[in-house]
Amino acid sequence: MIADHSELLDKYEIIGYIAAGTYGKVYKAKSRQSSKNSSSTGSDSLAQDTKPTTEFSNTSSLQNAGTYGDMMGAHGPNSNNISAGGNTNPELSTRNNPNNPRVPTSTTISGDKRNSENTDNRRKAETTMYYAIKKFKTEKDGIEQLHYTGISQSACREMALCRELDNNHLTKLVEIFLQKKSIYMVYEFAEHDLLQIIHFHSHPEKRMIPPRMIRSIMWQILDGVSYLHQNWVLHRDLKPANIMVTMDGVVKIGDLGLARKFSNMLQTMYTGDKVVVTIWYRAPELLLGARHYTPAIDLWAVGCIFAELIGLQPIFKGEEAKMDSKKTVPFQANQLQRILKILGTPTPKSWPHLQKYPEYEQLSKFPKYRDNLPGWFHSAGGRDKHALSLLYHLLNYNPIERIDAINALDHSYFTHGDMPVCENVFEGLNYKYPARRIHTNDNDILNLGLHKPKVPAKVNAQLHCND
Repeated sequence: MIADHSELLDKYEIIGYIAAGTYGKVYKAKSRQSSKNSSSTGSDSLAQDTKPTTEFSNTSSLQNAGTYGDMMGAHGPNSNNISAGGNTNPELSTRNNPNNPRVPTSTTISGDKRNSENTDNRRKAETTMYYAIKKFKTEKDGIEQLHYTGISQSACREMALCRELDNNHLTKLVEIFLQKKSIYMVYEFAEHDLLQIIHFHSHPEKRMIPPRMIRSIMWQILDGVSYLHQNWVLHRDLKPANIMVTMDGVVKIGDLGLARKFSNMLQTMYTGDKVVVTIWYRAPELLLGARHYTPAIDLWAVGCIFAELIGLQPIFKGEEAKMDSKKTVPFQANQLQRILKILGTPTPKSWPHLQKYPEYEQLSKFPKYRDNLPGWFHSAGGRDKHALSLLYHLLNYNPIERIDAINALDHSYFTHGDMPVCENVFEGLNYKYPARRIHTNDNDILNLGLHKPKVPAKVNAQLHCND
């Protein structure tokens, strides 16, 4: 799993710094190897044929299911679709197969077009070898504690999940380096993300994202989320900044640092003292203090992303209350009120067990609001009644009744009319989005080239994950 006999800067030329987060920094890099050699790397690489531009393949095939309360199906309570060898269930990788009866006819693409696109993608992949290198902060930076005898739980979790998961709508991990007590994860590169695309359409003046493009983006996001959930993985941090788009118009869900595996669809997960999901995309059950949650929290976040693509700004843009000196998780009153003003105030009739949530008393203190989602939708420029319907299903207060990813893919928003869902989100556009901004004056990663440490070969065998 960890690259052993090669140095990071020997294999990759760092172009510049492109992003940062609590985990560390992300850099854009170019392979120093020829495309021919890069496409035939040894078995030590986590994804031997991973390229910065990937082909349209390996999207998931999912089985009939209803809400999250009855998604057990034939999988069983103790089954796991991810094998020990890192291969996912083959039944979950053929959703776009024209012979799959679950795929609506309006979402299939002709064989000739698919072959042409695959050929073009292979040609681009052979000539464009860019990668994203994610550097985790070291112990001295105070976030990601790292030693030669162990790595942090979040880094370990992300590496393990990225190694095992294989879907066209998830960013692929190529390889991992351990140098100077830092972890470097090398991913395929995506030139855009949804945050950047939304900013392009909202600055300096508002220009709506084409409805056909939004439809393609949403279908690909839901396809990736459905694959995660059918493989017993919750993302837990879906937001525009974590949804990448390649130059070929393929959507890639990234950043699995908060992702978690769970044993079955009925299992609820204790939140503990760690807050999950960025506040603007946090589901109401979490805001009300739920000590357990389900995959439905990811679908709420997808609904928020959908609304943001339509309105070009977060639909529930609340102000986050910070933790006090005792590290007590505060009640997010402003964020919840933003939701109430648009969706209306939930009732025990529409949301059974609402009164059992720890923060229900706080909720009862708010004024009673009426549902204003249709008004918000039309003021944001929305006109498609099918889009509004899907938005209602994704933003259902009741997590048990909230639509799951599988059924969302079969919603009329994707199946009505004769226009197929495009696999290339940029198809038909007469303009191009600007490339990511590269910062060349903040390349601390280049310090790796100075005084390279001699790391014992046996160190890789000693790596293990600390809780």
